Amino acid sequence: MELLEGIYTRRSIRQFTEETVERERLLEIIKAGTWAPSGLNNQPWRFVAVTDEGVRLKLAGLTKYRNVIESAPAAIAVFADREAMYHEVKDHQAMWACLQNMLLAAHALGLGAVWLGEILNSADRVRSLLEMPESLELMAVVAVGHPARRGQTSQRKGLEEVLLKEI
Repeated sequence: MELLEGIYTRRSIRQFTEETVERERLLEIIKAGTWAPSGLNNQPWRFVAVTDEGVRLKLAGLTKYRNVIESAPAAIAVFADREAMYHEVKDHQAMWACLQNMLLAAHALGLGAVWLGEILNSADRVRSLLEMPESLELMAVVAVGHPARRGQTSQRKGLEEVLLKEI
């Protein structure tokens, strides 16, 4: 898949088939996340891959979008390691780049994924469930699986609406 094609055709997938996601594909998605840029190359990201159904269903219970995680055969909790961070804004920007890389990697691998942010309202309970230290700040949970349907479309504002000026 060409890079720009991947960017323009990726969609947030919220419904999945029951087919499992191979461990190698999950690791490839995480690896793609680690190739995001980060200030001073500090790479503050940390991950927990969740494929155990019992843990995944408990994780689903921590968000009002539980049906998305329940439907997905895999989830990846993405954390920022506060001990590795040096500048809050720059490190959070790096985390967002990491998440975008992960979504694009899932798409390139023929999978679907969605970045769930509402679960941040339960960040402490997620950290507790996954037995992670307080030094890790939950950034999102990415639900991953084989899309239940494909070919979704979306619209974006035209450049004439978002480009304020060219100087």
